[in-house]
Amino acid sequence: MGDQTTKTAMMFTLRDAAAADLPAITEIYRESVLNGVATYEVTPPTEAEMMLRLTTITGSGYPYLAALDERGVVLGYAYASAFRTRTAYRFLVEDSVYLAPVARGKGIGRALLEELVSRCTALGFRQMVAVIGGAHPSSIALHRAVGFEHQGLMKATGFKHGRWLDTAIMQRPLGEGMDTPPTEGVYPDTLYRNAP
Repeated sequence: MGDQTTKTAMMFTLRDAAAADLPAITEIYRESVLNGVATYEVTPPTEAEMMLRLTTITGSGYPYLAALDERGVVLGYAYASAFRTRTAYRFLVEDSVYLAPVARGKGIGRALLEELVSRCTALGFRQMVAVIGGAHPSSIALHRAVGFEHQGLMKATGFKHGRWLDTAIMQRPLGEGMDTPPTEGVYPDTLYRNAP
């Protein structure tokens, strides 16, 4: 008989990210900055900078989630943010999903992304876009599994780890998508509230 590999299920829960999660979130992101292509940052931000990012995102009304194991260890995180800051983009959000190396390939990224889609739909957003650094195959597969479709590929958009990186763009509708006009009244208290 040949070798058999079994995938062990990892128990986890999802909740809103909190300040107490920042050391683990900062470490997960640091690993991605130094070793991955999901982000085009090349210098890992400090925990203070990551706290500022979390409070800016949540303070603008966007969801920021954490996945924790049964011991309370952060396995990954995901958040939605503005794709662009011009007012007409206000019903479009961009997702970001980051996982600790031990948590990859265990369904945690999918659970985070599905919850992000659900929360953003409930908030009244109509489209979600993924800007996938390095056109990373695992991230593309994750987004495809959650209903995203490939919209384009921008060639040689980043240079990291001694090579040029492409950026894949994927998108999925939220709620009624473009089938009906948006309802302004259900829009969350985001940075666009007082935009010109």
